[in-house]
Amino acid sequence: MENYQRTDIRNIAIIAHVDHGKTSLVDVMLKQSRIFRENQHVGELIMDRNTLEREKGITILAKNTAITYRGVKINIIDTPGHADFSGEVERVLNMADGCLLVIDSIDGPMPQTRFVLKEAMQKKLKPIVVINKIDRENSRPEVVLGLVQDLFLELATTEEQLDFPVVYTSAREGYAVNTPGTKNTDLVPLFECILSKIPPPSIAQGEFQMLISNLDYDTHKGRIAIGRIQRGKICSRDRIVNIDSQNKAHSFEVGQVFTFMGLGKQEVECAEAGEIVAITGLENASIGDTVTSPLQPEALPRIEIGEPTVRMTFGVNTSPFGGRDGKFCTSRQLRERLYRELETNIGLRVEETDSPDSFLISGRGELHLSILVETMRREGYEFEISKPEAITKTIDGKIYEPVEALTIDVREDFVGEVTELLGKRQARMTDMHNDGEGNVRLEYNIPTRGLIGFRNSFLTATRGTGVLNSQFLEFQPWCGEIEQSRTGALVAAEAGLSCTYGLSNSQERGIIMIDANIPVYEGMIVGLHARGLDLAVNVCKQKKMTNIRSSTSDIAIKLVPPLKLSLEQSMDFIADDELVEITPKGIRLRKKILNTDLRLRARKRTDNN
Repeated sequence: MENYQRTDIRNIAIIAHVDHGKTSLVDVMLKQSRIFRENQHVGELIMDRNTLEREKGITILAKNTAITYRGVKINIIDTPGHADFSGEVERVLNMADGCLLVIDSIDGPMPQTRFVLKEAMQKKLKPIVVINKIDRENSRPEVVLGLVQDLFLELATTEEQLDFPVVYTSAREGYAVNTPGTKNTDLVPLFECILSKIPPPSIAQGEFQMLISNLDYDTHKGRIAIGRIQRGKICSRDRIVNIDSQNKAHSFEVGQVFTFMGLGKQEVECAEAGEIVAITGLENASIGDTVTSPLQPEALPRIEIGEPTVRMTFGVNTSPFGGRDGKFCTSRQLRERLYRELETNIGLRVEETDSPDSFLISGRGELHLSILVETMRREGYEFEISKPEAITKTIDGKIYEPVEALTIDVREDFVGEVTELLGKRQARMTDMHNDGEGNVRLEYNIPTRGLIGFRNSFLTATRGTGVLNSQFLEFQPWCGEIEQSRTGALVAAEAGLSCTYGLSNSQERGIIMIDANIPVYEGMIVGLHARGLDLAVNVCKQKKMTNIRSSTSDIAIKLVPPLKLSLEQSMDFIADDELVEITPKGIRLRKKILNTDLRLRARKRTDNN
């Protein structure tokens, strides 16, 4: 039987590199489609409803929304722009027939632009190139269009893919035009382009079939499976079959059926092929499973996700302060939470270790793992994590490691210092471009382990003005050793409360990381030593009272403001023999071996070997 098209629906994914204005464009599309009341205040970054997304200014989770234009429903899938969350992009593109590829009119194509376009072309999606931010003073849409054409020539697999429409937009001003240099007041040219260029869904004849591309959860409705119906229709209270990863079939009764509109879901009695729906009643469904009619139980190809490149251990907090702050501190609670994350975070891997109290977690990058850590911390979990490390493989007796394409934008004054930093990390330059106005773009291939801890050094070297982006390239033979750039740590020699006098003496040896009157324990890292080796210091030492001095004379001592590290900075900072202690109330750095004498003996044994 021949397929037919459903002309009243368009399914599109919005894909882009991070910070190219993708979520802002979705905001304007929602507002101009008039799905909100005139007096309804919705604010900015409407789709980034997650607290962490708003704080960091990036999209972490793929989300569904929909608008109506000229009687046609446009289902929109907002995807993350950061390379670490590319697993989210890979799985949700299955629901789309076309995509809006959003590109900054100044930056042009970036590493993630290449990745998302390649994924879209492999899935035969029809792309519309949206060159955004044309309202900015130094925008260069014509130059960027030339770079985009080069990218399409490199990645296209058919001639049709080279024939792509282009729309120029300003998400901030809320308009779209077909020719750069002109002005408009709305996004009508973009909406018209979507209707005319994005193909309607092609529907196969047969009984109900759908691939689960996403999962949601509701405290009342339970697990909610989200996907696009490939054929047939689904109604509430239908009997359906869920085919899992082992090709086993489980029978369920559908609870409720929802479609998307605006920022929410609306319940419908039935939904037909081509529509993106959310279904309740599937208790044990997983992403990649096929739900289908028992009359024609055929499984769709499962979603393939790229393998992780970075790993670290999560363990029960073993510090002297363990269990003070967290609601969930045991290995059982930690294990349950990590395995529950696997249900929706399919780019993640969890492995058991020799110890029942620790787990090996693998992800797509440092940010991917740090978002999980921060989410769990805010949920009340308390645990400790090790330094992230690159995952290697052995192929034909040789060690291979992940290599990333790194793009750096800096002022030409800092090129020498940045080049020197990267040279020590086994990076190989592949391209260099100076725009003639003092801005330089450097492109490198660098081992993933060379990027771990690099961001802090880079921001320091460029006085906070540099921008770096990376994208996984491939596994390549081991590049050689990378020299350690960090100096030693200042480590607390005894437990107690830090005091001004003790900190004053310690800050002469390096940079202090804690304030006065903070509880510390032996083995806790309290600062950065000015020299290469670790140094035990007593930050709890107080000035003794005498007949000519009193303890209140500490008030006159002035301390340098401490260096406070964020979670990502702490993960970059620690060495192999150190851990980050994560609690709902804060973050501490510590040595794996807390006792000073035992730590010295262990170091001597390592040096002798």
